[in-house]
Amino acid sequence: MTKRRASAYADLMTVPEVLVELKDISRRTFYRWRELGIAPRCLKLPNGELRVPREDFLAWLDERMEGAA
Repeated sequence: MTKRRASAYADLMTVPEVLVELKDISRRTFYRWRELGIAPRCLKLPNGELRVPREDFLAWLDERMEGAA
């Protein structure tokens, strides 16, 4: 694994941490976004839990910024 890739995975967020960052959206909403393919990229661990690299989460948020209309 390259240093860049290793550092991208150094700060992994749990789903509850992502929900808090998004001002307490529901877990169901997050998983619905995953079904629709619009959630941030996730890593699925061998135990089935999901983790979101903070770097990917922040990039996902940036992609959703809208300019003034």
